[in-house]
Amino acid sequence: MPTILELVDQAEKTIECLSVADVQGIFKDDEVVVIDVRDIREIWREGRIPGAYHMPRGMTEFWVDSTSPYFKDMFADTSKKFVFYCNKGWRSALAGKAAQDVGLKRVSHMRGGFTAWVEADGATEQVERK
Repeated sequence: MPTILELVDQAEKTIECLSVADVQGIFKDDEVVVIDVRDIREIWREGRIPGAYHMPRGMTEFWVDSTSPYFKDMFADTSKKFVFYCNKGWRSALAGKAAQDVGLKRVSHMRGGFTAWVEADGATEQVERK
């Protein structure tokens, strides 16, 4: 049985892995959709990359698959590049692979996650608790 780090490593071999610097260069691009897969409480506490969409990690396959009753329109334009991130880069690697497994083509994830983003002085925005 593989460990979680082995699963992350396997996922990273099948999707594009971006550095924080890569994402800093593209996150404002209209052809890029940045998706935060952290728990909403993490986002309320720590903020997020400006303009990032929140998608709970557990809903990845359901929101991405157009045949699912939970499908989200933000995944309809498959010509866009979808960049997933989490806190350290583990959940986002797994979410990216899951999204790819249900048909999303231009999938990537940010290595190091939001922690690395903040350490690199990446822009953040606070999210109001609802």
